[in-house]
Amino acid sequence: MSLTAGTPTPPGGDHPPGGVHTPHLRRNLSLTLVTLYGLGTTIGAGIYVLVGKVAGVAGLLAPASFLVAMVITAFSALCFAELASRYPRSAGEALYVAEGLRSPFLSLAVGLLVVLAGVVTSATVTHGFVGYLAELLPVPKVATIVGTITLLVLLAIWGIKQAVIVAGALTVLEIAGLLLALWIGRDAFGALPEALPAMIPTGERAALIGLLMGTVLAFFAFIGFEDLANVAEEVRHPRTTLPWAIALTLVVTTVLYITVTIVMVLSIPLPELGASDAPLALLFERRPDLPPEIITLISLLSIVNGALIQIIMASRMLYGLGVMGRLPAILGRVHPRTHTPVVATITVGVLIIAFALAAPILTLAQITSFIVLLIFFLVDLALMQMKMRRHHAPADVFSVPAWVPMVGAAACFAMLVFQALEFLFV
Repeated sequence: MSLTAGTPTPPGGDHPPGGVHTPHLRRNLSLTLVTLYGLGTTIGAGIYVLVGKVAGVAGLLAPASFLVAMVITAFSALCFAELASRYPRSAGEALYVAEGLRSPFLSLAVGLLVVLAGVVTSATVTHGFVGYLAELLPVPKVATIVGTITLLVLLAIWGIKQAVIVAGALTVLEIAGLLLALWIGRDAFGALPEALPAMIPTGERAALIGLLMGTVLAFFAFIGFEDLANVAEEVRHPRTTLPWAIALTLVVTTVLYITVTIVMVLSIPLPELGASDAPLALLFERRPDLPPEIITLISLLSIVNGALIQIIMASRMLYGLGVMGRLPAILGRVHPRTHTPVVATITVGVLIIAFALAAPILTLAQITSFIVLLIFFLVDLALMQMKMRRHHAPADVFSVPAWVPMVGAAACFAMLVFQALEFLFV
């Protein structure tokens, strides 16, 4: 079935089918811009906020938690790379599930889960924003959360072009902030040989549980590459560009995450690191010759970037579901002046504020990880079904072996079971 009412989906077609609800978007995003977009959504929603929380549950095994999370993520990333190459269309995950599992219900469910993941991700990083801002100013938490999300919603309503231009610049700043943190904490690498045995997982039950709990949280830090699927209609040569962008996003974030985490756990006492909502600021506080406000300002801008992109992504999914008649039509309305889905964007903003005020950062990160794992599981199953039906794609489509979605689905299912048990018994 197709997500476009009354119009069959061309298998892997580079352009969306014509029609009043499916305008032809201009393909003006290069590999560099798409990769920066992927890095911006990923880094802004992860390492600046959660490195301390991962260290708090995994201890010196925190770098290993990030590595295990990357391996689990990699299988689903490869599945997304093939599906984005097969179907370079908007609607992303909902489209893949519709084509692979042929279930209108699951297609709608996945679309709503994507919206929920964007909402909870934005709520999570908003907590991080408040934590870093508190390093500069004594701000009231509730008013700061409401004010921050309101401003981001207004920017998203103003226009997507402005947001995309800002996002690329902020992504470069995000990476610069992490490189600066590595330079400041470079002395920690001297202690790495001595600490390395304690950073390698063993068969001890307590260490294994800590590693797995850290992996569940670290998985949140890799969320973002899947958002590339939702700009597929605006990417040049999407069949090759999107797989490369997904791969580059995963490789760059992994290298940055593991090296930054090594520096953090070897430089800051673990209890202090685990209790902080602004972990990178702690690193600067140990260097009196450098003002900690530098990393605080970079962190604030990075977090804002991640939240803004998630707001845009979630509102576009609501808009698409409204246009297709899966949700109330008012969500699919576009303002004639701003050309943005105002009602959908405001709806997302209200949901983010509600989640941010209702739950602490750790709970929000765990909820997001569970939702995204479920989305990845269904997307992996969709590709597995296509492979089993020998659903042939054009010759120029990026393709993975049939065992990749099988392993990806199994890994995601195992993580889902572990996290469910953690909710129940921990």
